[in-house]
Amino acid sequence: MTAVSPPQGFRRQESGRAKIDRQDLVEALEVANRACDLARAEILPRFRNVEIETKSDGSPVTEADRAAELVIRSVIEGAFPDDAILGEEFGATDVSDKNGKPSRRRWIIDPIDGTIAFARGIPLFSTLVALVVDDEPVMGVIDLPAVGDRIGGVRGGGLFRGEERLSVSKTRDLDDALVCHGDLYCFKDAGLLSVFDRMAQTISKLRGYTDAFGHLLVLSGAADAMVDCGLRPWDAAVARILTLEAGGTCWVREREEGQQLDLVIGNDMIVGALGELF
Repeated sequence: MTAVSPPQGFRRQESGRAKIDRQDLVEALEVANRACDLARAEILPRFRNVEIETKSDGSPVTEADRAAELVIRSVIEGAFPDDAILGEEFGATDVSDKNGKPSRRRWIIDPIDGTIAFARGIPLFSTLVALVVDDEPVMGVIDLPAVGDRIGGVRGGGLFRGEERLSVSKTRDLDDALVCHGDLYCFKDAGLLSVFDRMAQTISKLRGYTDAFGHLLVLSGAADAMVDCGLRPWDAAVARILTLEAGGTCWVREREEGQQLDLVIGNDMIVGALGELF
């Protein structure tokens, strides 16, 4: 089947351009898993036992977010001191080589994706760790501490939950598809409220499985696609690589100089059908 072109403003996520050794990818995945293990130890004792604060942008944050990011950063810095890091809570740590050029490698961290869920005692929050090389995501992990689930993979290596290889669904008809979406206000801010309206009128199994929990459902084949708007770089990096490793399609639109991203992910047939609604 010929691949369907993305809607105007979106582009198809591609992989394989950035140069990185396969062994480096394997080591990066091992470090990401170790970092997620330690982040769980910071997050879980505080789950349903933590005070909520509000950041200057109006989003919630907790002591668990900060503690988890610090321990993830510590693991990465210990293993790869020459790599840059971007995290939701502590911003960018830039690293330059001996010639003064920025590092080609940047880790992107979201210690608790779904802080609203975490703060309300809902166990569907996640920890996201990605490695980006030359602006291309090449490794990613989604960890759900409260439900004991984790998936991860590297470029060219497939997507796995433990020893089980995962793939996107094989659903071919939008009438049969389970499609996830993010918060409605994010569609409005992205200028895609009319798209949401058409989805609501067309898709019988349209469900609000938000944040990276929704991404995981799509990547593991439990859901068929997701339209997720208004993401920050740390929300989107993992899905951009793991969708491809699960055999799926990822369309991405960057706004505000890459600080806001809109994603459509899923199997090629359903993503293509969703494109007809844009």
